[in-house]
Amino acid sequence: MSSNNLKQLKQAIKEKARQLGFILAGVTSSEPPAHYAFFQSWLNADHHGTMQYLVNASGKRADPKLILPECKSILVLALPYTPLSNNHAEHSSFTFHPSSFHIAAYALGDDYHDIIIPRLQEIVTFIEEQLDHPIPNRCYTDTGPILERELAQRAGLGWVGKNSMLINPQAGSTFLLAEILLGIELEPDDPFSTDHCGTCTRCIDACPTQCILPDRTLDARRCISYLTIENKGDIPEDLRLPMQNWIFGCDICQQVCPWNRFSQPADPGLKPSIPLPIRTSDLLLLSSEFNQRFKKSPIKRAKRRGYLRNLAVAIGNKGSKDDIPTLEQAAHAVREEPLVREHAKWAIKQINRKSDRQQ
Repeated sequence: MSSNNLKQLKQAIKEKARQLGFILAGVTSSEPPAHYAFFQSWLNADHHGTMQYLVNASGKRADPKLILPECKSILVLALPYTPLSNNHAEHSSFTFHPSSFHIAAYALGDDYHDIIIPRLQEIVTFIEEQLDHPIPNRCYTDTGPILERELAQRAGLGWVGKNSMLINPQAGSTFLLAEILLGIELEPDDPFSTDHCGTCTRCIDACPTQCILPDRTLDARRCISYLTIENKGDIPEDLRLPMQNWIFGCDICQQVCPWNRFSQPADPGLKPSIPLPIRTSDLLLLSSEFNQRFKKSPIKRAKRRGYLRNLAVAIGNKGSKDDIPTLEQAAHAVREEPLVREHAKWAIKQINRKSDRQQ
């Protein structure tokens, strides 16, 4: 195919992506990531916590061709989720006395993997129709062994902010990244070469667990998102109070980011859809009830025991004496779940301590 035809194909691919709801689209080469050694040093410092899958597949991140030997270019895309605005607050905070539970905005809708992957496959089909032959490909969204934020920066989608999020000046950071490794050579877009964080440190100052590191990475072991989702064991006691009332993920560093005043409207597939409300009584959910309620939600990643553990901590931080009977019932009802029982007992002690201080 001639270079002119490849340029036309690239533009047609981007237009197709826009039709499918992707607000950003860029192309980068299949060159190995320049920051692989930096990523490896992050792993060596144990900043990944218990996410062993990052270690197991770390070698493949050194070169996209280790994943797809025929890879010649990479299409990087972004799909917006619920903006962090007053509208977001209406959906992400579920009332219970005297405060509320918080869920990360991206998790308010259906599981984004189920939304994005079919659209990526539709783009591949579109490309193959234009070329009139199949092409080698791999589709990912937060699932493949690639350094997707570096690829996104290389493809011109934005810069990596101080909170480690990819930020775009017209869309903030409230979007999900997706990638298609392609066995065709498309002309790379110019990388995003400027940094617009400046001297701002709002994300660093606002993080309640101080997990943001000076090198624009996170110590995942202290991140609320990691603690409530990836961490499958006890939440360290010194981090339970800073978790406040977050029960799945965290948006704090994005909520304070000035660039998110430019967040785009959520894709229809990612608009809030989880069953409401979330109550203290959820501590008594049976496995079958949990699976039914969250079968289409990212929240299922935490599994029932993790969800109840997180809920117990949030109630301990923001609940009242009125919640103690439910906590006691939960501690008894889930005797087969030592993880939940221990955190429910901690919550009871925390509420009693708060009550004693107020008297």
